[in-house]
Amino acid sequence: MSFKKIIFSAIISTALATQAYAADVYQHIRNATAKVDYAGETFLIDPMLGKKGAYEGFAQTLNSQLRNPLIELPMPAKEAWKGVDAVVVTHTHLDHWDPAAQKLLPKNLPIIVQNEADAKLIREQGFKDVRVIGESTTIGKVTLHKAGGAHGTPEMYAVAPLGKLLGDAMGVVFTAPQHKTLYVMGDTLWTADVNKALINHNPEVLVMNTGSARTNAFPNDGIIMGKEDVAHAYQAAPNAKIITVHMDAVNHGAVSRHDMREYVKQHQFGDRVSVPNDGEKIAF
Repeated sequence: MSFKKIIFSAIISTALATQAYAADVYQHIRNATAKVDYAGETFLIDPMLGKKGAYEGFAQTLNSQLRNPLIELPMPAKEAWKGVDAVVVTHTHLDHWDPAAQKLLPKNLPIIVQNEADAKLIREQGFKDVRVIGESTTIGKVTLHKAGGAHGTPEMYAVAPLGKLLGDAMGVVFTAPQHKTLYVMGDTLWTADVNKALINHNPEVLVMNTGSARTNAFPNDGIIMGKEDVAHAYQAAPNAKIITVHMDAVNHGAVSRHDMREYVKQHQFGDRVSVPNDGEKIAF
């Protein structure tokens, strides 16, 4: 083969690879709040838009004397929903759907929720286009798939007041032709439903809430994932990029970004695991 043909072949191969996977962007905003540009659509995930210290700490949890959020947004709140086509609310706990978001977001924005109870609540807050995700829901070329989870251990759900407070929370898998599959796990521990989502969708990007938030009733057990779950994901999804979030922003988190970065460094996960700063963008 001539040198010119070799160069031409390399150019064609690069072009085909680029065409196969157009670049998308995950922007970490704060806590679990993120802006995702995916397949031509822009999604706002779990908006907590209040100013630093706007709310009391979560009662009966670790460091409840601290006020939430612990840190400011990295941008003016209005920038968070600029250009957004839809909002995904994995559940309606304050650190995923706060009064500031309820007040500031345009009431005609499509809001994607996990069940009719959350839909009813958000409609009562004045939002006009609230959609309960089914097995799949479409926004433009993007299909959103609901993934199950558990916002605590079976022992926690057996305690009636705590179990009711923890409630339900979903994960969401984003798919589109010619784009990498993105799995936003949401507020969950590692469960059979998480395994099912990994098996059924084979995601190439995982977003994990890894602050290991703690309650006073079960001080040694998290109600969301932690450091060890990152190791689990690294092994369970050996080809996936992993983005770890939900740290440093609310009072009951037991794992900080510093902790996570040290863990990632210690275990040499840095080739595939990111611990983004607020406002940081990650292309995939």
